[in-house]
Formats: sequence, C-alpha cells, structure tokens
Amino acid sequence: MLACLFPGQGAQSAGFLHRLPAHRVVKDTIDQASAALSIDVLSLDTADALRSSVAVQIGLVVAGVASARRLAADGFDIALCAGLSVGAYAAAVICGAIAFEDALALVKKRAELMEAAYPRGYGLAAIDGLTEHEVEVLAADLARDCAIRVYVGNVNAPRQIVVAGSDEALEAFGARALAAGAHRAKRLDVSVPSHCELLAAQSAELSSYATGIAFHAPRALYIGNRRARALRAPEAIREDLATNMRYTVRWFDALTSIVELGATVLVEAPPGQVLTSIAQFTFPDVPALSACATPDERLIAILRKRLARNLQ
Repeated sequence: MLACLFPGQGAQSAGFLHRLPAHRVVKDTIDQASAALSIDVLSLDTADALRSSVAVQIGLVVAGVASARRLAADGFDIALCAGLSVGAYAAAVICGAIAFEDALALVKKRAELMEAAYPRGYGLAAIDGLTEHEVEVLAADLARDCAIRVYVGNVNAPRQIVVAGSDEALEAFGARALAAGAHRAKRLDVSVPSHCELLAAQSAELSSYATGIAFHAPRALYIGNRRARALRAPEAIREDLATNMRYTVRWFDALTSIVELGATVLVEAPPGQVLTSIAQFTFPDVPALSACATPDERLIAILRKRLARNLQ
C-alpha cells in the first residue's frame, strides 16, 4: 500500500514550484490553481514572495497535489494520505474529501488570517532531544519565571518537538532547552505561531468560513492532524482542516497510524524531506522516499519495484 505524506510550512525554498517534474499533469495542476486564484502560481516561489505565509501555504498545497497527481497518472494507487499542518489540505484533495479549488480557497483564507493576526515577531522552533513532557515542564517554568510562554505546536517524533510563541519566548526557551539537554533548538522558516491557542480566534473564523465548502467521504484513507487517526466522515475532515492551526499536530502518532493501517511504501511530496527522515528513523523497515530528493524517473522505477515486491 502506498501512502503519500505532505509537508508543512518550513519545507519551502526559493524555486520549489519550478523544480516540480516536467510532466503534463503537473503543468495542468499549476494552471488549474492559477485560474482558481486568478494569479500566476509560479510567481509564489521567489525568495521575496516566500516572505508571505499566504504564498508559502498556497505553494505547498499546489506542489503536494501536483506531485501526487503525477504518481496517479502513472497508475499508482494512493491508499493513504496525511499532511503535516497545511500539508493536510493537499492530503484532503488527493483522498477526494475536497475539491482542489475549494482547498485553495480555504488555505488562502487560513494563511491570510494567520498572517494578519501575527505579521511579525512570532514563529516556531524545533527542539531536538527532549520529550513532550520535558518541553511542557520547561514551558511552565518559563511562564512562571518570565511571564512569557511557548506552546507545543508539533510532536514530530518522541524527541523532536516544535514549539510556538513570540520571538522573545522562543529565544529564552531555546536557551533553557539546551541547558536542559536538548541537542538542538532551531528557529524554523515560519513567521506565525502555528498550532496553539494563540490562533483560537482565527481557527473559529476559518471554521465558520469552511461551512460554505462542500466536503465528501474520502476515497483513500485520510489521517487527521489533531487525533492522528483515519477520518472517514466529511464533517470530521472539515473540522480537522479548519482547526489544525489551533491544536498540536501529532505527526508521530499519525505516522504510526499510517504504518499500522498497512502502508508498505511512503512518499513525501515536494518540497519536503523532513517527514521522510522521521519515517526512515522511526520505521526503518518501511521504505520512505522524498520525491524532491529523487529524480522523477528514478522515483517511479523505485516505487514500481517496491510495490511489486510487496505483492509477492
């Protein structure tokens, strides 16, 4: 069984849309997105454009959908879909829960709400080497001692936790985390405090906006961000997408669910490689490939070989 993983904000780099495979389906997907948004989507991946969360989030969804459609065009059956944060929107499109144009409208609204609320001075930081409990204890200590706080935004792996907060809070927390034994405390290329209560009001507004968008029962399994389980009801997927900016993303649990549900090969959509690394480390017996790190023809050949082997 093939599972597609879709990365979130922070995976982007200048030119990532231009590095997608030169395939008819990819071009058609970019053209479809450009028409839906009344912009040239290929203009969204310049270094200047990527300073905006709106450009980043739209670009990531387009790249994810284009990449998965390219695999489907070669006959690959995508049985499971999961995306981290904004990547969940691409996952929902590929599993058939929402139309591509509707997902683009929803993610554009999402990014605009987030950026308007926190245009500067906030973001995310990755903490490697501490557990979620250890991070929570340090965050509580920081709030008590300095009256500033960070929030657990992502649990990517048992000892890879992403925290959200103001620049001041992230800097102070990073120093405390390193002193407590963290291997690394690194700011991510994200300019908003995603996946925490700081976005509660924006999540509520997006939920209201989403009520006007049609959702459908998924054809493939969709793994949610918040509860990390397969969601089959359209309303459950709507709620997962509209509120994931407010709640912790339990990516490690989602990845575990994907493997437990029978995935035998994992492919991460461009421009991501981090989800691939997490999967390779956590589940070394399940082949995991990054589409942006593997030339297109070679990726197709590897997938055919791996999936055929699993059928034997």
